[in-house]
Amino acid sequence: MIRVLACLMLWPVAADAACRHALALGLDMSDSVDTVEYRLQLDGLALALDSDRVREVLFAQPDAPIRIAVYEWSGPPNQTLILPWTTLNSPSDLTAALDVLRRHERLVSAPTTAIGSALLYGFDLLDQQPDCWKRTLDLSGDGETNTGPRPQDVPASRAPAGVIVNGLVIGSGNSRGDDHRFADIKELSSYYGRHVVRGPGAFVEVALGFEDYAAAMERKLLRELASIAIGQMTPDP
Repeated sequence: MIRVLACLMLWPVAADAACRHALALGLDMSDSVDTVEYRLQLDGLALALDSDRVREVLFAQPDAPIRIAVYEWSGPPNQTLILPWTTLNSPSDLTAALDVLRRHERLVSAPTTAIGSALLYGFDLLDQQPDCWKRTLDLSGDGETNTGPRPQDVPASRAPAGVIVNGLVIGSGNSRGDDHRFADIKELSSYYGRHVVRGPGAFVEVALGFEDYAAAMERKLLRELASIAIGQMTPDP
């Protein structure tokens, strides 16, 4: 029999690759997100990254670490880099990154939602990581775009080669009852599926509300980052 250390998805082994995955995360901080929801989103990302199962995936291949960057976005000119590209070589690197997320305070937001501009900013970030095996942009949001370039009008040529865009849609806690809330979530999820996500295997994760954000983010990270760490494959004695 053959011992396999993990068996979810196989990335090609490239001797000259500096990292196995570059992940840029863009968080919606428009005015539709109040102060409590702001903290639920930012702290929820920290909680998800710090979960035991995500930690296991993050450090599964020490010789090919993961890099992450985090930014917040709202209107067309309003993108703020919260965490610059950080290579997660060790748990101490993750601890330092989590500290940055938890200490960050809201700066400038806008009443508008510019998903197309958030896409372009994320593409520029990922363009800085050409040596990674895989590059993913992850956009969280609680509404459709209403200003700036529409996401469906952002051409494929503006994205670095091979970049995948996934989405995490957040249901509003202010919907008129559960039926309306679920209808709103379904509509927003469909919007992200049609106009925002792109690339092979791209998907939309759903948080029923900001209070569900940490759990939804954990599910999404596990799906995005899972890879096979194949060790020495030797016959069992």
